[in-house]
Amino acid sequence: MAVVVILVLLAAGSVLFHLLSPWWWTPIASNWNYIDNTLIITFWITGVVFVAVVLFMAYCVFRFRHRPGNRAAYEPENTKLESWLAAGTTLGVAAMLTPGLFVWHQFVTVPDGAGQVEVVGQQWLWSFRLPGADGKLGTSETRDISPENSLGLNRNDAAALDDIVIEGGELHLEIGKPVKMLLRSVDVLHDFYVPEFRAKMDMVPGMVTYFWLTPTRTGTFEVLCAELCGVGHPQMRGTVVVDSPEDYQTWLASQQTFSQLMAKAQTKETAQAGNAAPAR
Repeated sequence: MAVVVILVLLAAGSVLFHLLSPWWWTPIASNWNYIDNTLIITFWITGVVFVAVVLFMAYCVFRFRHRPGNRAAYEPENTKLESWLAAGTTLGVAAMLTPGLFVWHQFVTVPDGAGQVEVVGQQWLWSFRLPGADGKLGTSETRDISPENSLGLNRNDAAALDDIVIEGGELHLEIGKPVKMLLRSVDVLHDFYVPEFRAKMDMVPGMVTYFWLTPTRTGTFEVLCAELCGVGHPQMRGTVVVDSPEDYQTWLASQQTFSQLMAKAQTKETAQAGNAAPAR
């Protein structure tokens, strides 16, 4: 009987822990309510199955407990029970998969007119790149990465010269404007994750992955790396600020382009070379 009580308490305690728990998702700040809804559907399906299985185990322990003089009847087949289990499992799996397929279709279908932002992950720093006046991002190569060109932009590509580069700073996004996040890693596996946005995606060295979102409320949100990327993984933090259109344009006007950063680096190198020249 003690096992029966423990199993019943386990089922009841799990339900109460969820209903009374102070922990829940952070308030959403993007259009991905669909992801929340899918997770809730999955949670309730798996939760109901968990409670049903545990209570069924408690019933079996109680119903078929050992009693003096009783002998078990060997009945290896129960076609009716097996049919119910197969049908219930099929319906449960379909109910969990179907919402996810609809969400995934929306997740990979970027709306027309969405802006672009490149996110570059490296141990243990986030950097960002936005299109310049020409409205498109220039090309980049890992082999072009250097202390002066940490994103590896192609200096011979005219489209890259006016790209806005933000090294280790905070990214600003405009509220209500859909944006496609292009994800690139220059060293190991990373994952760009803002909990309030819900959407995230792995950043795999050697390829460009993506997801898209539409910010729905202003505020400052923390960027986390959702992959174990090395000993400094917990310190790989960043910031995304969702601005009003006016504040976003003000911030954008204060950023520097790739060509401006290269010119500044060249000026610094020239000054250092002059200071290092031997006196005559």
